[in-house]
Amino acid sequence: MATRTTVDNALRLFSDVRAGEGLRALGMLTSLLFLMVAYYVLKTVREPLILGSGGAEVKSYAAGLQALLLIGFVPAYSWLTRRVGRRGLVIGLVGFFFVNLQLFYVALRLGWRFVGVAFFVWVGIFSLSVIAQFWSLANDSYSREAGERLFPIIAFGATLGSPVGARIAEALFDHGIAPQAMMQIAAALLIAHGAITLRLLSPERGAGRPAADRPLAGGSGGFHLIARSPYLRLVAVLLVLLNVVNTVGEYVLSKNVVDAAAAAVAHGQVASKAEFIGSFYGGFFFWVNVSAALLQALVVSRLIKHAGVRGVLAFLPIVAFGAYATMAAGASFAVIRWLKTAENATDYSVMNTGRAMLWLPTSRAEKYRAKQAMDTFVVRVGDVLATAVVVGATSLLHFRPSALAAVNAVASIVWVLLALAVARANGAPRESEAEAPSAPAQLRVA
Repeated sequence: MATRTTVDNALRLFSDVRAGEGLRALGMLTSLLFLMVAYYVLKTVREPLILGSGGAEVKSYAAGLQALLLIGFVPAYSWLTRRVGRRGLVIGLVGFFFVNLQLFYVALRLGWRFVGVAFFVWVGIFSLSVIAQFWSLANDSYSREAGERLFPIIAFGATLGSPVGARIAEALFDHGIAPQAMMQIAAALLIAHGAITLRLLSPERGAGRPAADRPLAGGSGGFHLIARSPYLRLVAVLLVLLNVVNTVGEYVLSKNVVDAAAAAVAHGQVASKAEFIGSFYGGFFFWVNVSAALLQALVVSRLIKHAGVRGVLAFLPIVAFGAYATMAAGASFAVIRWLKTAENATDYSVMNTGRAMLWLPTSRAEKYRAKQAMDTFVVRVGDVLATAVVVGATSLLHFRPSALAAVNAVASIVWVLLALAVARANGAPRESEAEAPSAPAQLRVA
């Protein structure tokens, strides 16, 4: 019988960690942390590159271009899952993006045109696909019961990695580090993520090759798996609705920030709109990240324990309804700021963990192929649709921010009902569960 370690006991402050589970969960957290820091370094690098070579207008087309490229990427990933096991997927995807970074490094050194545009599109695909694979591996490596207990701890790697990565990128720019050098720093972090993940997936000495590390059988690709599964179709609609509400909400906040900036300049409180806007978003992002970290550490695991998947999925739309109903009723700018802080912090903590848990009852093929399609192509399509909704509501219907907030409040009610439907389907027995291994594959940290 396993005995509790110091790590087990320390992590029990945040979730129900049992004997022998703590070190493995901490390893997964660390792997995700390195990945998120790498992503935020690259995300920061892409901004001056895209603005310098493509301009702000190009950014508006990036989501659509990414969606088109992902139509080819998703089948290619499904093809890879038929030929290699989990370790091969880690080596293949991490190695592929590492080589890409070296090519971008060379392109920057040679001064090639439009490298900023290509890099902007690439970063969007990189972030979605590698993070999706990480959670595929986590879902494949833990049983449903263990995942519901440990995913809140593992997800803290993402919650912590976002602000840490942003701060590191800011410090690198402040010290005059060139974008191509920052790419190599991110590449090193990506290799560290891959190395930790491979170590966690290594079988015990003397053990044979585990079934979970063999190529996935079956010819169905990610798109086909989503199309044939009522549960996954519900999840797809849920993610699209989440994107629409979030994008509309970001527009409502931005309009209020611009109006507040104009008023501050008119009253002589600041010298320029840019000064006000920069100061606002600096503080806004800080408190979103702090609030998300606190929610992830102190609330998420307890919410799962007492309310299950239903409570986790319904939590964000309930918060969103309260926030947008209050905005529609004429909330002040100061109140809008904290309402949007609460919504974004909940999204980055509670909802991110809930999204990871959605795949625990699925088959292994769905965990890899369908999740890759869902978290890349479906999410990008949701981004395009969300942008179209904002453009249509503002340019054609001439909605004011308060009217858009009212639309979001109504959409949030639909979102709550959809979340409850997804939770019911999540708990129902599924034929695909028969394809899952009878026992979860074991992770280890040597």
